[in-house]
Amino acid sequence: MIRLAPILFALALLAIWEAACRLLAVPAYLLPAPTAVIAALIDRGPLLLSAAVHTLVMALGGLALAAVIAAPLAMLAASSRWASAALRPFAVTVQVTPVVAIAPLVVIWAGLDNSERAVMALAAVVAFFPLFSGFLTGLTSADPDLERLFDLYGARPLDRLIRLRLPSAAPFALEGLSVAAGQAVIGAVVAEFVAGSGQSQGLAWRILEAGNRLRTAEMFAALVVLAVLGLGVHAAIGWARRRALRALGDPR
Repeated sequence: MIRLAPILFALALLAIWEAACRLLAVPAYLLPAPTAVIAALIDRGPLLLSAAVHTLVMALGGLALAAVIAAPLAMLAASSRWASAALRPFAVTVQVTPVVAIAPLVVIWAGLDNSERAVMALAAVVAFFPLFSGFLTGLTSADPDLERLFDLYGARPLDRLIRLRLPSAAPFALEGLSVAAGQAVIGAVVAEFVAGSGQSQGLAWRILEAGNRLRTAEMFAALVVLAVLGLGVHAAIGWARRRALRALGDPR
C-alpha cells in the first residue's frame, strides 16, 4: 500500500487542480486544466516525442564527451599531487559557474548555425564535475593494504592502475555517472533555450514556441514529456549501474 502513496497523492493533486480550474474559471492560457494538458499530449504527442529524442541524443552526446574528458583528467590528478592541486580548482569552477551564464558564449563560439554543437558542449560542461569527482574519489580510495602489497611486489604504475585503482574507482565512477546523466539533460535543455532558434528542435524549443503562441497546455505537455525523459534517463542509468556493480561483485 505504501508503494501506491505517490500515485494516490499525484491523483489527488490532479483532482484538486482540475476542480480549481473549473470552479474558478481560470483562463486556459493562464493555467490549463489537467484534461487540457492530456489532450495536448495526445494531439502533439508525435512532435513532442521527436523533440524528446532530439534532446536525449544531445544530452547523451554531452555525457559521453564529458566522460572522455573527465576520466583521463581524473587519472592524471590521481597520479600526481601537483596535477591534483592544479586541476581541482578548475573542476570546481566549472561546477559552480551557472550554465545559463556561459550558454550565450558557447552558442556564439559554436556558431549560430551550429546550435547542436553548443547544446552538446553545454551538456558536457554540466556533466563534467560529477564524473571527474566520482572517478577521482574512486581512484584515490583503493585499499591501503593492497597499495602496500603492490609496492612490495614492485608493481608497475600501469598494472597498479588496471588491477587495483580502476576496479576500486568503478563504484564511485558509476555513482558520478548517475548524477551526471541528469545534469546532462539539464544542460541540453538550458542550451536549447539559449539557442532559441529553429536550428534546435529539442523540447526547450517546443516550449518556447508554444509559449510565444500562448499554447499553455502544450507547454505543460512538453514539461510532462521532459520530466518523463529525465526520470527515464535516471532509471536507465541506475539499472545499468546496479548491473555493473553486481558484475564487479559489489552488493550495492
